[in-house]
Amino acid sequence: MNDSFGEDNMAAAKRGMDRDSLFLKAVLRFPSTKEEREVRIRNLSAGGLMAEIPTNVSRGEQVEINLRSIGWVSGHIAWVTEGRVGIAFDHPINPKDARKPVSAGELDLPNYLKKLNTTVPPGKLRRV
Repeated sequence: MNDSFGEDNMAAAKRGMDRDSLFLKAVLRFPSTKEEREVRIRNLSAGGLMAEIPTNVSRGEQVEINLRSIGWVSGHIAWVTEGRVGIAFDHPINPKDARKPVSAGELDLPNYLKKLNTTVPPGKLRRV
């Protein structure tokens, strides 16, 4: 006897364990129009993510998303519900990379702060 219900439950359980709940901002781009939108990622796995999105999109639409410490990742809209979408990646990623702390080199610092970080060698400050 084929127990497809049991197989579905096992697949759903595995899918749930592989997801990493988090809160990240990212930029979502639509290659067909080059339109970009800021989105909030709520969970992330090697194969996809769930995000809050402020615009209407269609299931199957090609997208690219810029994930922190990973870069642009291509995929497509797997599902759509009110204010949220599921994106399936074209190629797996390492979701732990998105949690890496952002280094000072990756921050968009104003020039005056960049100068402070580069003009004074570490340990060479004097107390006034």
